[in-house]
Amino acid sequence: MAMAWVWSGMVIFSLIFALCTGNLDAVSAAALEGAGSAVRLGISMAGVLCLWSGVMEVMNACGLSAGLARTFRPLLRRLLPDASRDGETLAAVSANVSANLLGLGNAATPLGIQAARRMAHGCHGAASDELCTLVVLNTASIQLIPATVGSLRAAMGSAAPFDILPAVWLSSVLSVTAGLAAARLLSLLDRRRP
Repeated sequence: MAMAWVWSGMVIFSLIFALCTGNLDAVSAAALEGAGSAVRLGISMAGVLCLWSGVMEVMNACGLSAGLARTFRPLLRRLLPDASRDGETLAAVSANVSANLLGLGNAATPLGIQAARRMAHGCHGAASDELCTLVVLNTASIQLIPATVGSLRAAMGSAAPFDILPAVWLSSVLSVTAGLAAARLLSLLDRRRP
């Protein structure tokens, strides 16, 4: 709701400023051009996202994504010991991490929400340390194939949309490491507080 107020305020301020400075025609032209660009970008991205969604479905059908999720379970058991006691929660977290690893944030979101809902039972309105760790894993995920970013770059005319892979790998590993370290540190500080 707050963002609706922010965006509405920005639009109203822009219109008032354009009216006062005599640039209302330029603002109108920019708004129409921006809307057209957004539609073109959305259509061009749809093809690439459909391709990667299809790849994910093939991976699901041949069991590759389940195998990838099984690979992460030992690590996730150490990071989330309470959540790993419930098989369905651990499966949802593993699938979420796997989808994020493949850069399929849209596919990972429902799995993350499912895992978070299961982990929130018994928290009594406050997020547990493990739930915060899940949010860190979901938000600052390691990505092997940044499908969404690659599709954006391809839609904007990049000749090599995936030439950013080394930078993505390095930055995602560093962000996950920093996020997990911060979550752990804040958890320890919270336990020491009286």
